Amino acid sequence: MIRQSQSIRQTQSLQQRLSPQQIQYIKLLQLPTLMLEQRVKLELETNPVLEIDEELMSAADEASEPEGANELADDSVSGKEGDSTDDVTEAVDQNTEIDWDSYFHDDGGEFAPYYSGEQEDWRNLPKPYKTSFIEKLERQVELLDLDDRQKKIAVEIVGSIEPDGYLRRDMDSIIDSVAFNEGVMVTNAEAEAVLRKVQRLDPPGVGARSLQECLLVQLELMESKHPIKKIAMDIVRDAWTPFEKKHYEKIRKKLNLTEKQLREANQIIMLLDPKPGESDEYLNPDQFIIPDFEVYYEDQETAGPSEEETGSFVIRLNQRNVPTLRISKHYKEMWDAMSPKKTDDEDQNKQARETRQFIRDKMEAARWFIDSIRQRRHTLMAVMQTIVALQDDFFRSGKGIRPMILKDVAERIRMDISTVSRVVNGKYVQTPFGVFELKYFFTEGLETDSGESISNREIKNLLTEMISAEDKSNPLSDQALAEALKEKGYPVARRTISKYREQLNIPVARLRKDF
Repeated sequence: MIRQSQSIRQTQSLQQRLSPQQIQYIKLLQLPTLMLEQRVKLELETNPVLEIDEELMSAADEASEPEGANELADDSVSGKEGDSTDDVTEAVDQNTEIDWDSYFHDDGGEFAPYYSGEQEDWRNLPKPYKTSFIEKLERQVELLDLDDRQKKIAVEIVGSIEPDGYLRRDMDSIIDSVAFNEGVMVTNAEAEAVLRKVQRLDPPGVGARSLQECLLVQLELMESKHPIKKIAMDIVRDAWTPFEKKHYEKIRKKLNLTEKQLREANQIIMLLDPKPGESDEYLNPDQFIIPDFEVYYEDQETAGPSEEETGSFVIRLNQRNVPTLRISKHYKEMWDAMSPKKTDDEDQNKQARETRQFIRDKMEAARWFIDSIRQRRHTLMAVMQTIVALQDDFFRSGKGIRPMILKDVAERIRMDISTVSRVVNGKYVQTPFGVFELKYFFTEGLETDSGESISNREIKNLLTEMISAEDKSNPLSDQALAEALKEKGYPVARRTISKYREQLNIPVARLRKDF
């Protein structure tokens, strides 16, 4: 018999809990520039105490020299993670008056916005409407010579086409949808006939169910009457499997072709579009990258003619579309006018207390939000300065990535690794050599024969150069690439080469073979 009993126990444990203000700071920290702009707009809509400081923004726009430019120091901003968070999340004491003067302006200090305000007028303009890929196909369907039954089939087919232009939905499912939604029973032959007409819309090959079918449709619509076109069609239709695997000798024997004919037919096939949908600019505006930082090296000549040129790094934080915030003066005047005064009317006293409490709550929320924005700027700049300090060779010349991990940055700025990870994730930097994600600069290291530590990013670059320069008629295998790197002083195993090659989306040697 199992006995059940209840007892009271007292245990002691240590737990770490984040306050709502710390959570807000963490969420703002991991937002990229575009999402931060949207978050600020949302806060402005929900908190009436916050408003945009137009005067300060105009002053920042008129400044000729950006205040966000910072020379790179050897030591980044110090301060422990806990200390920084405590400064952000300090709450307003319910028994003290609010220090309005401290929050009238959010000047941002040395991290103020640096972009020109000439584009302020179009900032709030609505985005222009663009006809989607499917809408363009539907308009073309209207111009086809189809009866009502065929149009209903065509509309269902076009609606099932995916963004890359392929139709991956089963034809029986399309027939069932037409029967269920339109009450029209169609045969498989009718649906296939309509699909062939859809595949000949612009762009050609759209609605294909496989790459082979997509290329065949494009070859059929080519106006050229050259005999090589027929050979290309024979290769795609009758020798697709060896063509996919680049077994050119098998294709030559099967179709009885010369090397010249095979080469010319291959060139025609390579000019076709394997993804007709993507050629229609099927892009989401949110996918465009807006750099969060700008970094460049500025040379400065010294006074002495014999001395070498010196310079410094300029690091800027992109705050172009993030408005400068402040506490509304209107609510300060309202607060002053509602100083605690007791009257004989209890309802009036209750209403006054509720109003003062509302203003106080919104004031606290505004203060926490402004502080979180300030601390976000501070943390982002500290991390970016440290990355530039550790990767100064790259930011000078565009080459020479050094091994670096999140812990290296975290120890230097005395913050937690998770904080650095949130800063790095989804953030980009504009350099004279291109736009790079901050993750790009964090790589593991390999030791060369000379004992020097080199980033695996450099190994990947060497691997890419070697594959680009190889003989395409006899591509290098992974083992051959490993031996070639070993001769250069980089002892890399064959399985490591395979892993790097897959990460670079480079196919195996057999699939890289060409004429």
